[in-house]
Amino acid sequence: MRSLLFATTLLLVGLTAGFTRPDPPTPDDANGWTLLFNGENLDGWIQRNGEAEYRVENGTIVGISKLNTPNSFLCTEQNYGDFILEYDVMVDPRLNSGVQIRSLSTPEYRNGRVHGYQVELDPSPRAYTGGIYDEARRGWLYPLSRNPEGQTAFRQGEWNTIRVEAIGPTIRTWVNGQMAANLVDDMTAEGFIALQVHSIGRPEQEGTTVRWRNIRIKTTDLEQERWPVDPDVPEISYLTNTLTDWEKRHGWRLLWDGQTTEGWRGARLDHFPTRGWRIEDGVLIVEAADGAESGNGGDIVTVDTYSDFELELDFRITEGANSGIKYFVQTDLNQGPGSAIGLEYQILDDQNHPDAGQGVAGNRTVASLYDLIPAENLSVPSRGKPFNGVGAWNKARIVVRGDHVEHWLNNFKVVEYERGTQMYRALVQNSKYARWENFGEWEQGHILLQDHGNEVHFRSIKIREL
Repeated sequence: MRSLLFATTLLLVGLTAGFTRPDPPTPDDANGWTLLFNGENLDGWIQRNGEAEYRVENGTIVGISKLNTPNSFLCTEQNYGDFILEYDVMVDPRLNSGVQIRSLSTPEYRNGRVHGYQVELDPSPRAYTGGIYDEARRGWLYPLSRNPEGQTAFRQGEWNTIRVEAIGPTIRTWVNGQMAANLVDDMTAEGFIALQVHSIGRPEQEGTTVRWRNIRIKTTDLEQERWPVDPDVPEISYLTNTLTDWEKRHGWRLLWDGQTTEGWRGARLDHFPTRGWRIEDGVLIVEAADGAESGNGGDIVTVDTYSDFELELDFRITEGANSGIKYFVQTDLNQGPGSAIGLEYQILDDQNHPDAGQGVAGNRTVASLYDLIPAENLSVPSRGKPFNGVGAWNKARIVVRGDHVEHWLNNFKVVEYERGTQMYRALVQNSKYARWENFGEWEQGHILLQDHGNEVHFRSIKIREL
């Protein structure tokens, strides 16, 4: 439920359930808004990549899908850095679309492929309109799996008003007055704005349309124009080894400072391992050895223990690599060879490591609860597991509230379970952990990063206790 404070604030700025934006001001309006589309022709715009048709009809830009052509983009000739952008859009429910912001097209990047932040337009049942996708680069940065209420704002078959605030590294979106995304990312500070007509692959989609009107932008005096942030919409940050003010206010702290070994020790040591791990350019690296489990520098664990918490970190694997993030780790168990005992968020190259084919039904693949529950896309069941691939950064998230536990991969939920239930205990009894009494049901434990003899990179390790 939205907080009373936020609801009151929305009423003050006129954002009611029947939200409609006033007619846009003229280009010389005293408030500093500029029209990007003059309502008559496409002056100031240039088409890139695909061959979908763009034309002007009755004061709107109409994008018309074309079979067997790549994504098409109608791009502003001018670049923009910090701005507030508003536009109205209506799309055929058979067509996906979006608006690029701070986007680029350069010869050295995939021969001019348009890439950068996209404010999604998604009429499918997934309903991710207003989410932020990194077109032709990193994929989803802010899927609405993290803000389910935002999925209700889009109106099928009608004009929808989108607002985008891109100020510094913060990008926020609203759909018909309802907040959708709250992203912090500093990869690209400036670029063009572009209207996308997505590629299509089925003949019945040909000729479907997306329409835009009332496209306006403001580039000065932005702070006073900002809309209030919905406190129930989480901020997602991609800043490296850095906490935002929002994160600090919400109890987050860095679990690794990006520079030293403070707060960590070997799982069987009273100090950090002297070999097998290194810190390089803000990245914590477990080094390659012979692929043995905890056979080189050994696992590392937090000095502190945790019970209810939310943990996030970025990981990047090399080809064929195996590692893991363990939680509720009990370092006094398993004093023999191998890794310390605890619940494990698996990190694995599913395509090239043999462990992916072992276990039961894929329960040893990336993001799975290792040897117990396979990871699958629970946020969008019709889609595959959202792994960014070997050599790319992936975001792991583990949420523990009492006995309820969730695994997230790149902001999509992939595992959900309850510790201590009959089902959970049955899974344990049929796993490699059956011999450990009350496995995974301890009240608290350490967090562990695993040495499995393969090179794996970690960064931006942060936690908040719930």
